[in-house]
Amino acid sequence: MVARLSNAAQNELMNIVTIFLGISVGATMSAETFLSFKVIYVFILGCAAFMLATGTGVLFAKLMNLFLKEKINPLIGAAGVSAVPMAARVVHKVGSEANRRNYLLMHAMGPNVAGVIGTAVAAGMFISVLG
Repeated sequence: MVARLSNAAQNELMNIVTIFLGISVGATMSAETFLSFKVIYVFILGCAAFMLATGTGVLFAKLMNLFLKEKINPLIGAAGVSAVPMAARVVHKVGSEANRRNYLLMHAMGPNVAGVIGTAVAAGMFISVLG
């Protein structure tokens, strides 16, 4: 029963919420507003930031491994972006595909939540500086 509920929350329910959110935003926004260069530019910047954060997280974890006695899986660095819980789930899935004994979900949630906290702090700084 719990597995069915978990599966429904991860798949069907998430798709339904996404559809309703898309419809509500789409119904209230005109095409001239949404299809402007500024919106596309923000989307491109967001994609670039996500890729940069994921890549630098992996590289930083590899750098840390140079100095640590007990090595950590570099995939953990990829979970540092604030896409909760999807980034941690992707790290866990990729790690499990490489080695079935890898269970990285709980380890990946730490930097994942830290990314959220960092994003909140950065947003607070932007709001205080930019007014």
